[in-house]
Amino acid sequence: MSKAEKCILTNMCMVYDASGNVLVQEKRNKEWGGVTFPGGHVKKDEAFTDAVIREVKEETGLTIRQPILCGIKQFPYHGSRYIVLFYKTNQFDGTLKSSREGKVFWVKAEELKSLPLAPDFDEMADIFMDDSLQEFQWKQEHGQWTKRIL
Repeated sequence: MSKAEKCILTNMCMVYDASGNVLVQEKRNKEWGGVTFPGGHVKKDEAFTDAVIREVKEETGLTIRQPILCGIKQFPYHGSRYIVLFYKTNQFDGTLKSSREGKVFWVKAEELKSLPLAPDFDEMADIFMDDSLQEFQWKQEHGQWTKRIL
C-alpha cells in the first residue's frame, strides 16, 4: 500500500496593518463565496511562499513581503486531500484594486465576523489571529463529518 496521497494545495493570506485593519475579499465564487482573505492555488513546482505572494498580487494589487506560515486547513475533497496553507504579513506595498475574484477592502479586525463570511471562515480567522491555534481539519468518522481545531 502506497503512503502517497493526492493533494490539492492552496493558500490564503491575512494582510494586516498597524491600525488594526485586515484586508478582506468578497469572493464571487459560487462554490465558496463570501468574505475571506485573498489566496488561491499553488501551481505545479511553485514554492509555497511564491504562490501566496503571486495570489495576493493577482487578487488585490498589493505586493506582500515576508509572509509567515501561521496555520493550515485540510479536508477530503473528491478523493484528494485539500490543503490550505495560512500565511500572514504586515509588509506590503502597491495600490489596492479588486479583481475578477471579488471586491477587496480593509476592515477593522474586530468587525470581521460581523460580515457575510465564506463558509467556515469564522473558524479559519481564529487560527490566523490566535497564535495558540494551528490547524483546522474536517474529517468523516462513522458517516459523520467532524471538525477539529488544534
